[in-house]
Amino acid sequence: MRKIISCMHVSLDGFVTGPKGEMDCFLVSDEMFDRAKKLTDASDTALYGRVTFEMMDAYWPEAGKAKNASKHDIEHSEWYNNVEKIVISKTLKDLHKDSTKVISENVVEEIIKLKNTSGKNIQIFGSPGLCHSLMESDLIDEYWLFQNPILLGNGKPMFKNIMERMKFKLLSSKEYTNGVVEMNYERVKEVNK
Repeated sequence: MRKIISCMHVSLDGFVTGPKGEMDCFLVSDEMFDRAKKLTDASDTALYGRVTFEMMDAYWPEAGKAKNASKHDIEHSEWYNNVEKIVISKTLKDLHKDSTKVISENVVEEIIKLKNTSGKNIQIFGSPGLCHSLMESDLIDEYWLFQNPILLGNGKPMFKNIMERMKFKLLSSKEYTNGVVEMNYERVKEVNK
């Protein structure tokens, strides 16, 4: 079974965006981009909510071709252009884009089918609304959290509407020179006895 991996920046007080959806407070570095490349190299499918997909699709298809493109822009643009993209949206219907599929109904069932196909990991970058929906159905297998040294006080929370206790195992952690702490957690599912 394929794993769904969520990768998200988060504040010390647990928010993934500010009150207006802003993310300009989160820190990045070349070292963090190198880590992101390892995640994309292990993934052949990207899973997005509509808002994040529209943001990504407006930038990444051509980002690697820009005159001043960084190493990260070139690498991530290449991955984005070659990966299968799944967009979860009730408002988008047909995108008519290569390697892009929209799921608007029976989302849980469709994601379970996707997990049961062969292939590499299924990667979610951002898309907090989608992550909330998948968390409610316990479909995310790993979380890569990049905890930033900032308090936002308000915004969109990382974890929301969790109805029961969920356990996780810390697989790895790393501190970056900019103060961000990366934590990789695996969901631990208890077997009913």
